[in-house]
Amino acid sequence: MKITFDFEKPLAELQGQIEKVRQVEEKNKLDMSATIAELEAKMEEAKKEIYGNLTGWQKVQISRHPERPYTLQYIELMCDDFIELHGDRTVGDDKAIIGGFGTINGETAMFIGHQKGRNTKERQYRNFGMANPEGYRKALRLMKMAEKFGKPIITLIDTPGAFPGLEAEERGQGEAIARNLLEMAVLKVPVICVVIGEGASGGALGIGIGDKVLMLDNSWYSVISPENCSTILFKTWEQKERAAEMLKLTSTEMLKNKLIDGVIKEPLGGAHQDPIAMAATLKKQLLKDLKSLGERNIDELVAERIDKFCNMGVVLED
Repeated sequence: MKITFDFEKPLAELQGQIEKVRQVEEKNKLDMSATIAELEAKMEEAKKEIYGNLTGWQKVQISRHPERPYTLQYIELMCDDFIELHGDRTVGDDKAIIGGFGTINGETAMFIGHQKGRNTKERQYRNFGMANPEGYRKALRLMKMAEKFGKPIITLIDTPGAFPGLEAEERGQGEAIARNLLEMAVLKVPVICVVIGEGASGGALGIGIGDKVLMLDNSWYSVISPENCSTILFKTWEQKERAAEMLKLTSTEMLKNKLIDGVIKEPLGGAHQDPIAMAATLKKQLLKDLKSLGERNIDELVAERIDKFCNMGVVLED
């Protein structure tokens, strides 16, 4: 069953009209090509109007579309080969974060990312993309391995947040994420981070410190989700649209506030409309950045990485 958001209903109605005209054409052996062409032109104009003026909340909805490409799908579409590596060597293997060496146009890189599921069983298996401490420790282990072998790191971020359960806190969720921030800042290999869907709170930031931090056009990145922000500020989820605007969480706002380094355009309507084209666009950007970062002096790169994040925000000193 096709998922249609409220703001996409005009498009669904036009699509329904096109299908009805085609049925009449086929049933009565009539030439309805002019009518179909007119409706299709209206459809294209409506798409440009709707998707060119999305609100913050509407972009959040698209970022959560169940057919949107996840980390493993991007890796499958971009890489010539991929070897997944498992475990944090302490507790276990967190299925919400995957990682391993992949080859992209002949160049080996360490790919690390959040992974969600397509159905109920997969979502439970992946814990809805919410990592436990062992997931962040696995990610750090793989980053240090990449550093050891001089391979660049690519992280794909897509999580509603780190797992908030009591057991995660008991195993050191905060420390695990903080450790990743510290270690990623000084990794002596190029690091590229891409928000491909949801980028919520420390769960996203735990694999989000890089020389290049990019966002797909319809992804979002914020300290808190619109629903939870609405609950805290207004004591109800009903103000989530307002909260989304207040949080300035879209890729456009993040770039404007100099919190990311670039925005990657998606196919009209979102990455789920054409995953193959989206993967090709992402691959092109990654190859471009890998080349430019690979030509840089690594000590200068690390210094710039640290300065970039230290300069974010406002600090007042007496």
